[in-house]
Amino acid sequence: MSRLRIDFQDYAELLQLYADYASALDSGQWDAWPGFFTDPCVYKLQPRENHERGFPLATLAFDSQGMLKDRIYGIQETLFHDPYYQRHVVGAPVVRRVDADGRLHAEANYAVFRTRLSKESTVFNVGRTIDEVVRTPEGLKFASRLVIYDSEMIPNSLIYPI
Repeated sequence: MSRLRIDFQDYAELLQLYADYASALDSGQWDAWPGFFTDPCVYKLQPRENHERGFPLATLAFDSQGMLKDRIYGIQETLFHDPYYQRHVVGAPVVRRVDADGRLHAEANYAVFRTRLSKESTVFNVGRTIDEVVRTPEGLKFASRLVIYDSEMIPNSLIYPI
């Protein structure tokens, strides 16, 4: 059985989860990123066309905190790229469903801006997230985060998580 109502406290915690997630990524706190997820978890970055057609191909796909930690290791130790800053602008999440066990099904629009050192800021990636959020002893966490980006083309320098 599912319901659409969510109480104010739960919604405030959900807003805080989204804000903390964006803040950690924007400030380069890469080691914090896996901690926003349960283990196991799902994190996929997928073009809108593939998602809407039910095609499984994703640009990035991880299914555990260990895989998220491997990505962070790659960012910090092995990937060579021009450094840049990113800034997330995230809309208020819309709760689509609340399961009997308290699992929240939510969506939010996002835009990510990228600023390369000594260059102007540009729109880097735009889309929406489709999330499943669960309560854990440490608070709300993402059990699943599908990042569905609108453009079929993305820069070949997708290094940092969205």
